[in-house]
Amino acid sequence: MSKSEMLPTDQNRIHYTREKMEGIKEKVQQLITIVKELEQDFPGRHFTLDGHLVGSIGEVMASYFYGIDLYKASAVAHDGEIDGKQVQIKITQQESIVIAHEPEYLIALYLNKNGNVYEIYNGPGKAPWDSASKRDSYNNRHMQVNKLMELDQQVDQSMRIAFVHPIEKMKPAYKNKKSKE
Repeated sequence: MSKSEMLPTDQNRIHYTREKMEGIKEKVQQLITIVKELEQDFPGRHFTLDGHLVGSIGEVMASYFYGIDLYKASAVAHDGEIDGKQVQIKITQQESIVIAHEPEYLIALYLNKNGNVYEIYNGPGKAPWDSASKRDSYNNRHMQVNKLMELDQQVDQSMRIAFVHPIEKMKPAYKNKKSKE
């Protein structure tokens, strides 16, 4: 990765406020309503919010909650840094996350269907990387949310990325329920 890809951009140094985070939540709730309507109109099709949209939501949320300076979009292996620590940020609405490179630090977040974001994992990336349950043909590692929650309980407080704004820990009860078809 070139030096220009690693450095946080001026645009990413914007101070994220609670109002901006509430604005994201409101817009995500609107998107979720649209998703529900599409799934009703097209039974058997899933219109989950994933890919770049949810990834970018996760990155700006992590920047707000933890004060992480974000790299340019699509940087390899890490999404930003704080206090000299490189951080990979993942967010999901599903049962797992996927990472392609072992991160120095990993912040994994969960977006539930009411627009709330919860912390699944916060700590060094080695343990999640080493314990990934599945590798695909691209050597991407698939990590189950439940396993990440277990690993998170083993992280010493001194090894976590400190939050700037409080974020609630993920609980199994917060998981999105699969709709029956």
